Amino acid sequence: HTVTSGIVSALGRSGISPDGYEDFIQTDAAINPGNSGGALINLRGELIGINSAIFSNSGGNIGIGFAIPVNIAKSIMAQLIEHGKVQRGLLGVSISDFSADTAKAYGVDAHEGALVQEVTPGSAAEKAGVQVGDVIVAVDGEAVRSASSLRATIGVKRSGDKVKLDLLRDGKRRSVTAQLDEREAASQVAAVDIHPGLEGADFANYSGENAGPGGAAVQVVSVEPDSPAAARGLRQNDIIIAVNRLRVRSVAELQAAASQQSLLILSIRRGSRDLLLQIR
Repeated sequence: HTVTSGIVSALGRSGISPDGYEDFIQTDAAINPGNSGGALINLRGELIGINSAIFSNSGGNIGIGFAIPVNIAKSIMAQLIEHGKVQRGLLGVSISDFSADTAKAYGVDAHEGALVQEVTPGSAAEKAGVQVGDVIVAVDGEAVRSASSLRATIGVKRSGDKVKLDLLRDGKRRSVTAQLDEREAASQVAAVDIHPGLEGADFANYSGENAGPGGAAVQVVSVEPDSPAAARGLRQNDIIIAVNRLRVRSVAELQAAASQQSLLILSIRRGSRDLLLQIR
């Protein structure tokens, strides 16, 4: 048995998980291959997180590790025991961070929250009266720090749960209650079912920070070495924003856009860079 020690470097880390439900604890305590699933405890021996991932180019520890907060882990465990799967709530909005610059433009004294960019017709948000331009600042009294923290908070709720949303609208604070819908499980398909030039890659729905306008895109979850996809420049964790200038928000939309085309021009987000790839 091995015990490592360190400090908590940051809370609310995101941009790590492909599904967008992220509120990771960052620590410099060594998390080595095989340690995922282990306990992250405080000095009192209390469980605060479940070790989940590391940032490393070599595969070994370099002092940047991430753990799932215990409150999220407990919710997931309870759902797995009760239902055998995780049932994530769905609010039905596309969101972005509410920055200090945006707050200044809005003329409000706030620097945290999630700005609503789009409301899905017929969604829980629309039924509750949420509007484009609203800033969601709290859920059930818990402050919303960013778009990713809102996704994480809603993601541990279940379909059918009622949540109180505190909003800023026209400089005034108001509250609405939304009854969450159920989010469908993320699709993942092999590229051979989409286009021959993408053979060797697997894709999944993506709703993380790099999804761009609309808050949804497609992530490349794996690429086999020496495959057609690898030869054409596709890389693991690439985010596909559009195909032949047509926006794609899911694997199903990617499949529909690409299956009848001989030449694909993929709009890709790779880290902080945007690029185009031609796939034949």
